[in-house]
Amino acid sequence: MSRFQFVADHRDAFGVKRLCRVLEVSRSGFYRWVAATPARAVRTAADAALAAEIRQIHADFDGTYGSPRVTAELRDAGRRVNHKRVARIMRVFGIVGLHLRKRVRTTVPEPSHQKMPDLIKRDFTAAAPNQRYVGDITYLPVGEGQFLYLATVLDLHSRRLAGWSIADHMRTELVTDALRAAAATRGGDLAGAVFHSDHGAQYTSADFAAVCKEFGVRQSMGAVGTSADNAAAEAFNATLKRETLQGAKRWSSARQARLEVFKWITRYNTRRRHSSLNYLSPITYEQRSDRVLLAA
Repeated sequence: MSRFQFVADHRDAFGVKRLCRVLEVSRSGFYRWVAATPARAVRTAADAALAAEIRQIHADFDGTYGSPRVTAELRDAGRRVNHKRVARIMRVFGIVGLHLRKRVRTTVPEPSHQKMPDLIKRDFTAAAPNQRYVGDITYLPVGEGQFLYLATVLDLHSRRLAGWSIADHMRTELVTDALRAAAATRGGDLAGAVFHSDHGAQYTSADFAAVCKEFGVRQSMGAVGTSADNAAAEAFNATLKRETLQGAKRWSSARQARLEVFKWITRYNTRRRHSSLNYLSPITYEQRSDRVLLAA
């Protein structure tokens, strides 16, 4: 409670002059505070209304959005709002985004399989869509000690998940299906694109190399056992699992995992705002990039 509020609450019993002297505040300051009461009431009501909008956005994205993405959503809806105000209201009303912690996972390579040069060298950017991709396999824990496996193909320009595949195995077709899905997303044309991965046996296999050759994809691989060389793919997988599981250790069933991952990926590509894309979704960012190129 502020000292001025204390004076207001007890002025009838002790008088303003005595209370201000004891609390070491000025009477003129107190009366200015009283005069501003209607304006404070208006601000409080406005904050409560904005908090209701923030709660709705927060719920729409399963409680994963923090203040920067919430601010972007509000502005996109035509709201003129300062991100500091959004952060303050979220703090006051106890609206908290999901905090992600990055897990590090290394890959044990298959020694007999082919190796590829590193064409990315930890530069996880691209000048345009369909030029540079990263991919990885991640575990999706389901049921009692069981797993599904998700293979991803992520565009480094827009962070769009261009291709993905889920299966109950880690055979090579898991990653070839994901790459074929990315090719379908890009109209069947991946010619000249770089695909970067770790040294997992699926990516170093002859079958995967054949599919890359079929689509004109150049393979790239980081150093053995170094997760930082494929950090963009690892970060995507970590975000997906944190925002879908939200602290749970596993999904109750394979069906639930498939449905929730599909829902999240759809929202990720079409609506989820990415901090590195000026808080645009991947597909929106690609569409704006296309318009800029056409205008040029």
